[in-house]
Amino acid sequence: MTYPAGSYVVSLAQPKMGVIRYLLGRTFYPDNAYTRDKEGSPIRPYDMATDTMFEFMGVRVDPLDDAVTADLQKVSGPVPVAGKVGKGTFGYVFDGRLNDSYKAVNLLLDKGVAVRRVDKAGEGLRLGDFIAAAGSESILAAVAGQTGVDFAALKSDAAQVSHDLKRSRVAMYQRYRGGNMDEGWTRLLLEQFSFPYTTLMDAEIKKGGLNEKYDVVILPDDSTAAITGERDAPAGRPAGERGGPGRSEEAYPPEYRSGIGKEGVDALKTFVQKGGTLVTLGAAAGFAIERLALPIRNAVANRTSKEFFCPGSTLRVQFDNRNPLAYGMPSEGLVLFLNSPAFEIVPNEFNERYEVIVTYADREILQSGWLIGEGNLAKKPAMIAARYGEGRVILIGFRTQHRAQTHGTFKLLFNVLLH
Repeated sequence: MTYPAGSYVVSLAQPKMGVIRYLLGRTFYPDNAYTRDKEGSPIRPYDMATDTMFEFMGVRVDPLDDAVTADLQKVSGPVPVAGKVGKGTFGYVFDGRLNDSYKAVNLLLDKGVAVRRVDKAGEGLRLGDFIAAAGSESILAAVAGQTGVDFAALKSDAAQVSHDLKRSRVAMYQRYRGGNMDEGWTRLLLEQFSFPYTTLMDAEIKKGGLNEKYDVVILPDDSTAAITGERDAPAGRPAGERGGPGRSEEAYPPEYRSGIGKEGVDALKTFVQKGGTLVTLGAAAGFAIERLALPIRNAVANRTSKEFFCPGSTLRVQFDNRNPLAYGMPSEGLVLFLNSPAFEIVPNEFNERYEVIVTYADREILQSGWLIGEGNLAKKPAMIAARYGEGRVILIGFRTQHRAQTHGTFKLLFNVLLH
């Protein structure tokens, strides 16, 4: 194997060898008498079954059994990356596969630069690539320096194979009662990549009229009960468990008692029916399925841990990267599964309204971690786009932005926010 210039070599001949193996090597959580109880049920790890960061981030890492002989330079700190700007008259193309290209899009839109997205590959253009208008070279140079993104000169007019890109007006639900970690991580992610958003709380949702201000509403990972405020424990956790406040609703002042109630459910229904997009992350898919009566079910619900168990693992999937919601993704890759739903579309007279964006592999699904009962996931949808009235509901079951670490799947959320 010949590796190109700029590749990195991480030696195991150093004191941190164990950490390197854990973060950069495929790992399997042990399944034995020490990790199961007396009844044979698996014992949940404290955190996750794998922390293989290279898999989370979509980075290729090859384990080598022989010493590397090459002209190597020791890396002593972060390596700054500055992009380049070509010279052309038709505009500039930049790579739709790069997360940093989305930050570049946002920075360009902030500066008033028109951006398009490629819908048909050809002549040096990939499906999902971005195009910046000509005449913005000084701005492109600044953005290239800030993001590391290269802007190559277009060879011809690409207007016929691309569409104008507009940024959605994004709102994200934030509740009281101890807050929601997934919401905080999602805020961090949007801010890191310069996506503007508005925090949306119970009172504003209940008031309705959301279409006047927003195009997209994001519901972070949460249980239906925590979103609606119907019971004490948030996110389906028993009261007092790690991550939950363990306090009854009456312990909070009325203005800080969380839950959108029936008024909020009706307001979100109306928002989608009138053309809005509702994005559910992780377990929040259950809210959309239940309260919007979608003909979808969670294929791994009500399974015992002996039948199905996957406590934070990387799993193999296929991406429909011809769909704009998966632009920039490979045809095959990995997602992080952690207390996640997997979907089945119930046969109905409107099946054409449901698009499957991501599907679990048919076999050998586990890449790293621990998976019991892979047959429950085989060929099941992992991400669905459902038309609902004039709008859409986007169900992302896996952890597409978990802890703002899963760089390999950020684009599946980013693509929803750019239309």
